[in-house]
Amino acid sequence: MLLEALGSVLLGLALSWAALQRLADRLPPRRTVLITGTLGALFGALITHGALGPGHALGTLVGALAVDAVLLSLLLRPGRRLRRSAPA
Repeated sequence: MLLEALGSVLLGLALSWAALQRLADRLPPRRTVLITGTLGALFGALITHGALGPGHALGTLVGALAVDAVLLSLLLRPGRRLRRSAPA
């Protein structure tokens, strides 16, 4: 379980870093995103490990990545689009 936890934390950091690089203008401050990414992946690994049981390290990491992606997507703010009314 220790290696799964460490792997999920590293995956969470990598995913949150990638989100910051790609969507920096739509995310809250950097520290919030990195903490959410790390703790989200760790929480996802805990839930997935509890559901699958021991011996499913790859499944646990996939579950951790999925939960982390969902939590990071909740941090996104709407983009800045100009809404124009249709011409009359």
